[in-house]
Amino acid sequence: MKHDTKNILQLFISLQTFGLLFQLSAAIPIGICYGRVANNLPPPSDAVNLIKTNGISSVRLFNPNPESLKPFSGTGIQLTIGVPNEELPSIATSNATAAQEWLQSNIFAHVPADQIRYIVVGNEVFLKDPFYTPHVIPAISNIYEALKSIGLSEKIKISSAQAASILSNSYPPSSSYFDPNILTDLNRLLQFLRDTSSPLMVNVYPYFSYINNREFVSLDSALFRSGNSLHDQDLVYDNLFDQTVDAFIYAMEREGYGEIPVVVTETGWPTEGGEAASGENALCYNGNVVKRGLDNVGTPKRPGIGVEVFLFDLFDEDEKNGNEFEKHFGIFGVNGVKAYDLNFQ
Repeated sequence: MKHDTKNILQLFISLQTFGLLFQLSAAIPIGICYGRVANNLPPPSDAVNLIKTNGISSVRLFNPNPESLKPFSGTGIQLTIGVPNEELPSIATSNATAAQEWLQSNIFAHVPADQIRYIVVGNEVFLKDPFYTPHVIPAISNIYEALKSIGLSEKIKISSAQAASILSNSYPPSSSYFDPNILTDLNRLLQFLRDTSSPLMVNVYPYFSYINNREFVSLDSALFRSGNSLHDQDLVYDNLFDQTVDAFIYAMEREGYGEIPVVVTETGWPTEGGEAASGENALCYNGNVVKRGLDNVGTPKRPGIGVEVFLFDLFDEDEKNGNEFEKHFGIFGVNGVKAYDLNFQ
């Protein structure tokens, strides 16, 4: 009997190990952001066909617009759907029942629940849009309770996308820490993410780091082609993407939440409108992001654990505010032709 129990235990451990290795070896899905701040976009049905034709299996939408959502229904494409910042106060000050009604009318009435991967409650609120900061956690709580009441809280994960600016220091990665002014709210978010096995969502743009700090950041490092390496403790970095992702991990460790996974909800490179903005550089950057995701390269801090990424953007967005390059992150033209020869598989 003891011998049988031992064999069963060994088999159980072997199966667990196999399952873990299988998970780690499976390619991370490469997603794309479907921004719609433009006046010349093709119909959403055409956009969905373009997404399917290129083998893209994961899409981030910044708001639950019915016109955009409906064509995804039944396609099997996994969706990450944003709750716009301006919606946060009403959801935060209501209750789980009202949040469930919001989910039903804005999301589940248009696409089935089994296609929803994440709900992103607010985008770049902390520091950048502080009016909405007090509403983020209450809104998340109400949406979570709403999902829990209908048995979807394990299937659909909730988070809030953050800008890299929430890091007061990110260099070197091991010295990173969050801005002290947001720690109270951020720690509440991190506690929720740990309790619900959800990821920290971050928007990572080495392009911005390069153009704003050319004295210290090389173009080669931003484009994954650096011949120079940063030695940080016992880890070695040869690109800015890894440094930024690991900076978030180290900063979470500093707060006691080092086990939380990281999902990059936006990253990309513009094709025109600014210094070093070109199709060639965009292909170099995004091509490396895709390859590293598919190969489960991970980062020096978490090697072999691929980083889930959403590339920005499906199309150029000609009505975006800000610098001219902000309008030119599109991987496809509005006619469906690739701006550069990027493969997603």
